[in-house]
Amino acid sequence: MDGKKLDLNLLLALEALLAERNVTRAARRLNLSQPALSAQLTRLRDIFGDQLMIPTSRGVNPTAMALELQAPLREALDQARAVVSRAQAFDPASAEITFTIAASDYMQVAVLLPFLVKLNTNAPGLRLMVRILDIPSVASELERGVIDIAFVQPIDAEGPGLRSTTVLRDRYIGIIRRGSLGADGMSIDRFLDARHIIVSLNWDGFAGPTDIALAAIGLKRNVAFAVSSFVFLIESVSRCDLIALVPQRLTTRYVDRIDTFEPPVAVPGIELKMLWHDRTHDHPGYQWLRSEFEAFCARH
Repeated sequence: MDGKKLDLNLLLALEALLAERNVTRAARRLNLSQPALSAQLTRLRDIFGDQLMIPTSRGVNPTAMALELQAPLREALDQARAVVSRAQAFDPASAEITFTIAASDYMQVAVLLPFLVKLNTNAPGLRLMVRILDIPSVASELERGVIDIAFVQPIDAEGPGLRSTTVLRDRYIGIIRRGSLGADGMSIDRFLDARHIIVSLNWDGFAGPTDIALAAIGLKRNVAFAVSSFVFLIESVSRCDLIALVPQRLTTRYVDRIDTFEPPVAVPGIELKMLWHDRTHDHPGYQWLRSEFEAFCARH
């Protein structure tokens, strides 16, 4: 390898390719055109004397050498970023930095939406990419730098190199199409007879916390639909004779389309943790963002 040909941009390109396994997505992550990134990959191949990335029908796969380079490359670049960050005090009003956050649509609507309004005013140079949460990939994406922060339930907050803190708690409340609740409210018999729709973020079928609570007292409800989005769920309930239990924070945005009721069975509330990786723990910019999230959630 000829080290004289190496520059930091090439290493950043290799890091992005290893993380994304796709030239188009890696180029977007680096704010480069696809031809520009392909040219950098050609230079990297020349320097290392290896193909590094093998084209496939779905993107690119790393060679054995590329996989061997991944860990030391990430460590070296993280050290370089730490040197720069320590040399420059972080000022959100003037900083130019990009953060990537993964969250469910519930978290996006209930917290991230008002947070972004605040951020847009107080930190105009920051860029924030918000992605839908993919629970099975969270740990890997945090480690590889594909995302910087994820909001998950406690059961999904464990893993090597991961850190977390609880930022939000909410209670479940029943919802039904506006005007259809009636004066008698929601009895347990009506609740069990109704057709339900639930959110299944872990793709684990037609059951959730409510079904566990019902089973504990020997009861069972009729779950007709399982979806991956709370917004989809609420829109569905507002248009037909389905009922559901949802986090209460969401209901205030749909008062013109749904009525709410107290669940006739006690269901444990929801807890969300903010999750990040050791690689961003000491960076002042990421520290600032995490503290802002914590403070915002505590106030709201």
